[in-house]
Amino acid sequence: MSADVGGRPPAVGGPGAGSVPHPAGPATTYRPRSRVRLRIRLRRKFLQLLRRWRSSLTVRVVASTVVGGLLALAVIGGVLTLQIRDGLYDERVGQMLEEAALRRQDAQETFDSATATTSQQVQSVANGWIRSVDTAGSGAVGALLIRSPGETSAVTIADPGTNTGIDLRALVSPEMRAAVAADGGQHWQPVRLPGQTGDAPGIVVGSPVTLPAAGAYEMYLVYTLGPEEETISLVLRVLAVGAVALVVLLGGMTWVITRWVLRPVKQAAFTAEKLADGMLDERMDVRGRDELALLGQSFNEMAASLQRQIERMEELSRLQQRFVSDVSHELRTPLTTIRMAGELIHDAKDSFDPAVRRSAELLHAQLDRFESMLADLLEISRFDAGAAVLDVEERDVRDLVTRVVEINAILADAKGSEVRVHAPDRPCTADVDPRRVERVLRNLLSNAIEHGEGRPIDITIGMNASTVAVRVLDHGVGMDEEAAEHVFDRFWRADPARARTTGGTGLGLAISMEDARLHGGTLQAWGRPGVGAAFLLALPRRAGAVAGRSPVPISPELEDRSVTTTHELTGSGGPAALPRLTEDAR
Repeated sequence: MSADVGGRPPAVGGPGAGSVPHPAGPATTYRPRSRVRLRIRLRRKFLQLLRRWRSSLTVRVVASTVVGGLLALAVIGGVLTLQIRDGLYDERVGQMLEEAALRRQDAQETFDSATATTSQQVQSVANGWIRSVDTAGSGAVGALLIRSPGETSAVTIADPGTNTGIDLRALVSPEMRAAVAADGGQHWQPVRLPGQTGDAPGIVVGSPVTLPAAGAYEMYLVYTLGPEEETISLVLRVLAVGAVALVVLLGGMTWVITRWVLRPVKQAAFTAEKLADGMLDERMDVRGRDELALLGQSFNEMAASLQRQIERMEELSRLQQRFVSDVSHELRTPLTTIRMAGELIHDAKDSFDPAVRRSAELLHAQLDRFESMLADLLEISRFDAGAAVLDVEERDVRDLVTRVVEINAILADAKGSEVRVHAPDRPCTADVDPRRVERVLRNLLSNAIEHGEGRPIDITIGMNASTVAVRVLDHGVGMDEEAAEHVFDRFWRADPARARTTGGTGLGLAISMEDARLHGGTLQAWGRPGVGAAFLLALPRRAGAVAGRSPVPISPELEDRSVTTTHELTGSGGPAALPRLTEDAR
């Protein structure tokens, strides 16, 4: 224990808690698997808390408020505890020093008034004074008289001290004795007083006195600060209970206020979800005139404005769809008349001069294109009106592909393109509308022939447990990523300056996309400029299902080579040349 004279005592409180040995018991062996399960459970709990933290603003606000409140209370409580402890300590030590000074003065007066001359008489006077200290009730718990080291008087006595069960001499440090003997003033030092419930803080006050006939002695008074320590402990307990109650109250108030503030926000999110689902008449409940009510009013005004705009757009869309449908229907009657007249003119073209004959051929070709465009417009109008339905039957997709290849044999022969079909040996059956699927495949193949630059065209068929897929790959001009994103838009052309040679209307791929969606499937495009382009049609094998992972990759670079049956349409046999089957290990 440091014995710096006049120094400050250590913090008032009990001693540091020592380690308590664990009672002996049977050893428990944990299996590694049990530790792994424990780590897994702890990880799951942590992930649950993390998800709760991320998904709930209320949890974050309440937790942040509680943690901030705890930190603030800890800082304030620590500062208050230090102030209370230091103030109480300083005041009590000052009182003890004053009381010690009075006791020394009283002791010296008692010794000066005594007429003792022998060791026995002096011993009796000293013991009497010691007993008066025990009964004075001044706060001192002990007193001790020690002969000064430099005293040479022949009269000596046994150093008297209070019988407290504490070795009072051990409490007095050599440094303090030297200080008391040096200048004869009052000195003190902090000490720890042993007791039944542990050490208690205290101080020892020393000052010189002169005994009759015995000469110079050192008087030491021992004071305890145990009551003050108990007072501080009580204050700390009260502060701790108050802090816990305040934090709980603060957390509860924060939770209530946060829910009250976030209630309109949650209602706005719920209303927004209903608006997104098409319930345009949904609105928020507005109560009061505060900022939250202003938020609700603004949200309702926004929803009403969106409803008006959407209804206006829906009305315009209905008018547009009706206009396209009506025009398409109305044009069929004059188109039929013009078609009949055009057929008569075209049949008699050989009797015309070359210029009129060329005009008759152009008229016949453009009438075919016009009729195809009207058919596409009618089909698009059915999709827009939601009137398109499927006529589903179970078919082998390989047969549909073969039929489309045969239909386009003349066009492929004219372009000089070789159409190669790669199909598995087993049937690739699916519940499809044959007419619509053939139309999709016909559009994809004619598009590949149009842009294939006379190079080979590969049609790959694949099937897995849930999906059947057909990929049409050409090795022509190709297309970039931007073109692949817009290729299914209506009337969109990657190169407007490029002339159509197959009489397309610009609606074929858009109709193909709608046919694929109607089946619950997908239609994707891929391409690279100068390398080629690929279109992948994926359809669910069962009606009403949704297409899963495609068994055929969209990019030929990712294709898994396997043994397939290859059908080759060479383009040199005309329409009568049927595909011949060969085995090709790819």
